Amino acid sequence: MKLDANVLRYLGRDEFRVLTAVELGMRNHELVPAELVASIAKLKRGGAFKCMGTLLRHKLLHHEGKVYDGYRLTPLGYDFLALKVLVNRGVIVGLGRQIGVG
Repeated sequence: MKLDANVLRYLGRDEFRVLTAVELGMRNHELVPAELVASIAKLKRGGAFKCMGTLLRHKLLHHEGKVYDGYRLTPLGYDFLALKVLVNRGVIVGLGRQIGVG
């Protein structure tokens, strides 16, 4: 999956709180339950589920509900978290076009 800068632009504070909550939950769990995500992110249950739906649509989270119902970060989700940290620190000002491959 390619990194889409437009998705990064329109993600809000709550979506990044949910991404961070899933990352923190993955320290102790392979799949993080939705209730734990909501409690770590300090969001109401409905708000957390709405954010998780948005993140699932953009392929930043993956949901598995076969044996154990839970969420995990995808590599693209980790990339978005890293870019957000670099933007907050002032290391990155903007994203441009692809220069080269290889």
